[in-house]
Amino acid sequence: MMRFILTSLTTILIITGCWAQSTPTPRAVATYRNPVIAGDFADPSIIRVGNTYYAAGTSSEWGPPYPIYTSSDLVNWEYVGPVFKTAPDWTMGSYWAPELFYRNGTYYVYYTARRKSNKRSYIGVATTRDLGKGFTDKGLLLEWTTEAIDAFVLEDAGKLYITWKAYGLDKGKDIEILGAELAPDGLKVTGKAFTLLKADRNNWESGGAEGQAIFKRGRYYYMTYSGNTCCGAHCNYQVGLARAEKLQGPWEKYAGNPVLVSDDAWKCPGHGTIVTTPDNRYFYLHHAYNGTDFTFTGRQGVLSELVWDDKTQWPAFRYGTATPVQAESPLGAIQKKEADLAIDFGKAVPEISWVWDVSLPKPDFSVQDGQLHLVNNATNSTGSFLGLVIKKGTYTFSTEISPQNDVLQSICLYGDAMNALGFGIRKGSLELWQVKDGIRTVLKKQSIPDNIPSVNLQLHSRLGQFYTFNWETKDSASQPILDTPLDGSFLPRWDRAPRIGISLSGEKKGSSIVRSIQMKYE
Repeated sequence: MMRFILTSLTTILIITGCWAQSTPTPRAVATYRNPVIAGDFADPSIIRVGNTYYAAGTSSEWGPPYPIYTSSDLVNWEYVGPVFKTAPDWTMGSYWAPELFYRNGTYYVYYTARRKSNKRSYIGVATTRDLGKGFTDKGLLLEWTTEAIDAFVLEDAGKLYITWKAYGLDKGKDIEILGAELAPDGLKVTGKAFTLLKADRNNWESGGAEGQAIFKRGRYYYMTYSGNTCCGAHCNYQVGLARAEKLQGPWEKYAGNPVLVSDDAWKCPGHGTIVTTPDNRYFYLHHAYNGTDFTFTGRQGVLSELVWDDKTQWPAFRYGTATPVQAESPLGAIQKKEADLAIDFGKAVPEISWVWDVSLPKPDFSVQDGQLHLVNNATNSTGSFLGLVIKKGTYTFSTEISPQNDVLQSICLYGDAMNALGFGIRKGSLELWQVKDGIRTVLKKQSIPDNIPSVNLQLHSRLGQFYTFNWETKDSASQPILDTPLDGSFLPRWDRAPRIGISLSGEKKGSSIVRSIQMKYE
């Protein structure tokens, strides 16, 4: 099947009618462009409750854990909040693959996290009746050998089942996707584990099988699953299909696997879930790296449609074996442009989806007297950090800051506590700095007058990798701190993209005085 690539930004024309009789009347059809959830949003899980869709994704080492979005049309999504406002007590990070499930008025999330006591990743469960209020943790649900990740839960003949990836870290064992029955309330594993799939070491699954999602159509259960290396610059993630007449198997893998692979536009697609629309179209919300911005913006939320071959009873992706750049929109929805961000803290401030490093103390911040106050309470080289998800690789981030004597206030690109790049100000000086592999280096320092009341610091990003830094005052034009761009290729971590935001460092505690922030995408 040829890949469906369109050049129009908003519509395509589908020809209807009979050419032999008369000139046809074109019919305008709304389209969307991927991503539908921009920025780092890996391993998305999606459900539909009535006519409303909800999606949750991996947050990895960022807090608060697991962002949730909602949509009425699958292409325009709004941030709801996190699954957890405070991380569950038993966890310490690796907040991966939250799986949403809805039953009898209750929302469940089955999530993967690293346990504090032994630093192994297992599966927990939490519930809520109101997504906007966050979830109440019910604790560790499934511990299995050295690792159990990527939960997926479904109902079969009135019983609940959980499936998961096993043996990924066990030497001498093949990776398997296992299943077991859950208690009626979904909060305890009661059944004996059974095997659904084993990864084949001799084909495209040689790197493993994971990220399974199961749904039923006709007499078959169908599974989408992902294989090989999920993350980083050398990823080779792909998607396969399998089916069975009974959940317990035997499962038959599709002979044409893999069915979704990389191309120049979207790389390493995989790990998602299937949802149906009210008009019975099947959509796979999954992740992929943008071919241009790649690891610098992370694995983004993309949408691919499945269609059915009634003869073979196998589905196929409508636009071929690659993630579509542009495609026919579900429900005729028109996709809105990604909005820039402009916050003046002296005015009414909308809710901002701040993120932070969960390996460090949660940032202490507030908005008071027209200023964002971030308290310097970190002892590491990067300081306290409060960030935002980067949605496109080419952008300008700027902030107006009032200099202080004792603390360095910076705009900061933050990979983790050991890798960051910042441009900061204190009274009398500007400082361009980096932390690489834990070593802090001042790249450039410049004196400025002590009596400047505020300075606008600017970071210009090209493709998420190359950065220039400027500064200006109300009385002076913008000027660079360095004449050449800096290469930030050391910032992306294996399973996540950097964040952009504000950092605060120095020997004294203090707090920031940030008057405004602006994020403008090109």
